[in-house]
This record gives sequence, C-alpha cells and structure tokens, in this order.
Amino acid sequence: MSKRKIVTIIIIVLIAAFLVFIALSFLNIDIFKGIAKNSQSGSSGQGSSRNATTVRITPVSSGTIEQSVIINGEILARNQVTIFPTVGGKLSESFIVIGSRVNRGDTVAMIDPSRPGENFSSSPVISTVSGTVIQAPFSIGDTLTTQSGIFIVGDLSSLLVETHVPERFVASVARGMRAVLWFEAIGGELFNAEVTEISPVLDPVSRTLRIRLSFLNYDPRIRAGMFATISLVTNRKVNIPVIQRASIINTYGSWIVFTVDEKNIARRQEVTLGIENEELVEILSGVELGDRVVSAGQNFLSDGDLVRIVD
Repeated sequence: MSKRKIVTIIIIVLIAAFLVFIALSFLNIDIFKGIAKNSQSGSSGQGSSRNATTVRITPVSSGTIEQSVIINGEILARNQVTIFPTVGGKLSESFIVIGSRVNRGDTVAMIDPSRPGENFSSSPVISTVSGTVIQAPFSIGDTLTTQSGIFIVGDLSSLLVETHVPERFVASVARGMRAVLWFEAIGGELFNAEVTEISPVLDPVSRTLRIRLSFLNYDPRIRAGMFATISLVTNRKVNIPVIQRASIINTYGSWIVFTVDEKNIARRQEVTLGIENEELVEILSGVELGDRVVSAGQNFLSDGDLVRIVD
C-alpha cells in the first residue's frame, strides 16, 4: 500500500471519529437537559411545599365587646350615721363596742357634764338608728363636745361601693352600668355590682367623679371598710363583627390583616377598627363575617404567599 493511501485512510478515520464525537456530544446535552428539567421540576414542587408559611386562622365572627376602666373603691355601709351627745362633758360610760348591734332608741353611752365645783347628773346618749357599730373613736374619760361623734353606726346588711372615676371617662358613666369587683382578701372570686348613685359635680382637686355601686348579690364575707378593685364597663357593643386583637398589624399608620382564600393563599386586607378590649377588636370595614383571618404567623406573610393551616 502506497504512503498516500495510508494517509488518506487515517484522515478518513479521524473525520469519522470527529463526527461520532460531535453526535455523542449533542446526545449527552439533550439527556442532561432532560435530567436538569426533571430535577428542577421536582425541586420546585418540594420548594413550594417547603416555603408555605405555617399559620393559624380564626374566622370573623359576631360577638360582644366591652371596654372597661380599672379603678379602686371602698366598701361602705349604705346607711351610716354618726351619733352625737346632746351635752358636753366626760365620757363616763360606754355600753357598746365596735361590732355591737344597736337599735334605734338604745342608750349607748353616758356623758358626765359636771365641772369643778358643780355636779350634774349624767346625760344619756341615744342611738338614732338601728345597725352595727362601725367606729368608736373615744375612750372612757375623754372630754367630748356636742360636735364629737361618739359612734358611727351603719346597716351592714346593705353595703355599697364608693369610687371615683377619672374625668376622661365621665361621659360614659350612667346609672345601671355594670361592674366586676374583686378583693385581695377574697382571692380568685369576682362579684357583680351596678352604678346606683352619681355625683352631679366633679371633685375640683382630683378631677374625678364620685359614684356609688350596689352589689347584685349579698355575700357575708364582704365587709365595710374593705378595699376593692373595680372593673367598670364604660362601653358595650353586641352582635358586631370581631376578630382577635392579635390578628391585626399596624403598618405605617394603617391597620391590616391577612385573610386566607380557598387555595390557601394569603391576601393582605386593610381594615377599619372600632372599639376594642384586651382580646377582641371590632371590625368596621375590610373583612366580612366568615372570612378566615390569620391569627398566628401573620408577621411572616406577604400578599400572595402560600400558607399551611394548623389548628
């Protein structure tokens, strides 16, 4: 075989090998593209599931909201009267003590009006009311005048609560308003009362309004002189659309919530709020009854996010 033929064969073989290499290269590219496409498709599906934000939802419902103010008060006997002597002198005898029960017309003490060089018979002090002795500030031998209150007698079977409401809440106060009371001395129990008396004027020094409340149910454990904490309802609305207060977000002066549609997509909604308390808030506009509002996890959401709902 001549040298020229050998060179020609080698060239043909090289060309053939090059063409085979090109063909295999294109085939591998198509295979890799298919694999990559399938891999991306799989990872995309997994990513959608992985990127869904876990939230808890609460539907907009019809409810009642009460606004209240927390104030302090004192328990008083409803009929509380101070007994005065009719003459001045020394307290010579006392027939009752704190806690004693007296009736109207009973003699409760004796006053000796005698002076040096002048002797007079003792003068009785008569109770003008029936009730229980609440205070007895004087002792035997004390010198009294006709302006000295020897005893304070009250009807402890009918107690009331006296408190003072700050000026900013005065416009909301009315007779019949309900309140809830509790006492440090009676832990864990709540007592109901309602406003029965309202002062016509404010205290010029404290800028507060004096009101009195009556207990709806008598309890013998409540005594005159006890200190009470009062939650006075100043505003009440019933059958209004409400959501949990934790659901709302304040963004640049606007209130927003996130609702969830039937495809579990979060939708940003701007809402208008009404009255609120520690747990609930009234919705005036933006969402409707039955809308599913995100009540937990909303701080991590953006409009259009996929969510996963948990109980």
